[in-house]
Amino acid sequence: MTSGNDTVGEKPIFTCRAHVFHIDPKTKRSWISASASAVNVSFFYDSSRNLYRIISVEGPKAVINSTITPNMTFTKTSQKFGQWSDVRANTVYGLGFSSENELNRFIEKFHELKETTRLAAAKITANGNGNDSGTTPVTSANASPITTRTSGTDSVTMQQQCLIDPPNMQSNASPSLPMMEDPNDPTRNNLHQRSQSLSGVQVKFLIAFTYDSAA
Repeated sequence: MTSGNDTVGEKPIFTCRAHVFHIDPKTKRSWISASASAVNVSFFYDSSRNLYRIISVEGPKAVINSTITPNMTFTKTSQKFGQWSDVRANTVYGLGFSSENELNRFIEKFHELKETTRLAAAKITANGNGNDSGTTPVTSANASPITTRTSGTDSVTMQQQCLIDPPNMQSNASPSLPMMEDPNDPTRNNLHQRSQSLSGVQVKFLIAFTYDSAA
């Protein structure tokens, strides 16, 4: 994914950690966890093809492989969760972060690179698809978004149709523990004394009731 030479191939320009989700391809109404836990999610820049990709790998598999296009939209659906649709990959990616600040940082970088891609696309269009510069447009499946045709309407429609509630990520949280008494709590002795007093009253009542019954 990266090259030993920083000037050739892809190189990471921003990395964060998030729990990765894919939309359920059957229902389009729920999320499927794509990573067992939070993993590295990185923005990569491919200088040879002048494109940006979002990449995340867990073990031997890539859980995210998404090329940023000018028509993509990242939607923040909750305080710690956001999503975007990838028409080329025919899926919707979701990311769950540990804090809202982490999510906002990701959104800022997403918008920054999307704008960079949009400006590059406009420049190439003005130059006649880049032929004046001597470059050859890439037409592979992972081609640069600035040299391939992507329908903006399809991207927006897919995003709107698949905009669903964020998943419940509380399953990874530690279970609540029973409250323990604090030995330094000044109210602890008072409560203990009240408990003993109540127990004494109950005992006296029980003795009186037993005596009256016997009489």
